[in-house]
Amino acid sequence: MEGESSSSSPSSSCSGGFKLYEELELREFRDRFVIRSKESPGDGFSIDRRDGTVESLGDGDDCAAGPSKASTIFGVVGTIRLLAGTYMLVISSRKEVGRFYGFPVYRVMSMRFLHCNEGLKFSSFQEKKDEAYFMTLLKLVESTPGLYYSYETDITLNLQRRFKLADGWMKKPIWKQADPRFVWNKNLLEELIEHKLDRFILPLLQGNILNNLSFQVAQLTLKSSPATMSLISRRCTRRLGTRMWRRGANLEGDVANFIETEQILDVEGFRSSLLQVRGSIPLLWEQIVDLSYKPQLRLIDHEQTHGGEGELSAAYAAEMQKLPNVRYISFDFHRVCGSSNFENLEILYEQISEDFEKQGYFLIDVGGKILEEQKGIIRSNCIDCLDRTNVTQSFLAQKSLDHQLRQIGVLTSSECISMFDEDYRKFRTLWAEQGDDISLEYAGTHALKGDLVRYGRQTLAGAIKDGMSALSRYYLNNFHDGIRQDAIDLVSGHYTVNRNGLSPFQLNGFDSLSGMVGCCRLCSFIWKM
Repeated sequence: MEGESSSSSPSSSCSGGFKLYEELELREFRDRFVIRSKESPGDGFSIDRRDGTVESLGDGDDCAAGPSKASTIFGVVGTIRLLAGTYMLVISSRKEVGRFYGFPVYRVMSMRFLHCNEGLKFSSFQEKKDEAYFMTLLKLVESTPGLYYSYETDITLNLQRRFKLADGWMKKPIWKQADPRFVWNKNLLEELIEHKLDRFILPLLQGNILNNLSFQVAQLTLKSSPATMSLISRRCTRRLGTRMWRRGANLEGDVANFIETEQILDVEGFRSSLLQVRGSIPLLWEQIVDLSYKPQLRLIDHEQTHGGEGELSAAYAAEMQKLPNVRYISFDFHRVCGSSNFENLEILYEQISEDFEKQGYFLIDVGGKILEEQKGIIRSNCIDCLDRTNVTQSFLAQKSLDHQLRQIGVLTSSECISMFDEDYRKFRTLWAEQGDDISLEYAGTHALKGDLVRYGRQTLAGAIKDGMSALSRYYLNNFHDGIRQDAIDLVSGHYTVNRNGLSPFQLNGFDSLSGMVGCCRLCSFIWKM
């Protein structure tokens, strides 16, 4: 995050930047698929339906005979090679959900794999059987939730990092601009990158992007000062998985459910950004699915401790004491806040307010001058990094928003956003919806405790909804998420198909590294930078 201040905004620096082809024509021939740009029909590539060979188009390459079918697609997600074929994933429908620095952002609504596996007919019985299972996994991948992209700008970099980029950075292909940690289809892009198909290479972000457009509500009108507030959550791809099958850290230090959430405010020509992160407790631990509602967790190679949430919390605290420039705080959310005392988070805030306010936020003025920089970050997590984490992050985001609006001059020192009922409702709705999206991606259900974010208290309807979601999580964890984890491992490259080896199913070698369930405490630490 080092570098000189820039005098131009990220938006202006993007003008004249790299742009991807937006609408593509998919032409299906007997022996190949041809994908070409609608705006530049001579630019495209083909993929052989027999062996998946990719080739750039030459003059007249796709004109010898008419295709059996032609359709419009909205992007190429990438390719994956299995035992007997190659499969190309394309975007078949999309929805514009908002704007990022003035550029349209789209949500993937549907995807489909193009099958280039005619060589399957020459495969052995076991290979056909294995390929059939892998293809079942690909069907699950087609319905992956929460994927976003833009044809005109990278959406993986936060405002402060983006503002420090070197001149000319935005003219690079978008896949080169992107932070690889947050590119969901990184593993699928390798073949397109190898063939230098830069204007077809579309990085996807898994997470959520919520602003006034996606909510279809009016902008904030704080004291007659029009404002736009957006939330962008970016899910790290290094340890992707489902709630009960991906827990804790791996040996490289990557953790499950690691998400960077950025709250961006645009008001009176000023733009500000606050970053927070969440992630599974960064220890080696697991919680094997065993049909119980709350399986026992186990710490791996940490003095061979076994047991429950207390042991995990104690081990986490012990490890944090060894790190410089980190302050660790354990906060018992259930004991202090219960199900309805959202305001009791003030007790946590009193413990961290000095550090939180020192770390600050990023702020630029109408001329693009940097007024403030964020100098540290808070990492919050409960056992799942979902429900209580979202309640706590929304509380801290509200505190920071008040400081930002006061510094800009929209609010006086005695005012806060909670005094403006309609705007406060929109703020809370943004955070509640964000919590639901993150939970759907990791746990398969809406977030619990959403009422605390929306209303500051638990409602009867909310309690019933939470109960239904808890039951749904139990069912999904035990009977559905295992195969979902297999699909995620396959598409993310965690498991690589070996065309020359024995069947992984005969060897019992297709392992999803299970990861397990637990903690009632919400733990936070402030990382000083």
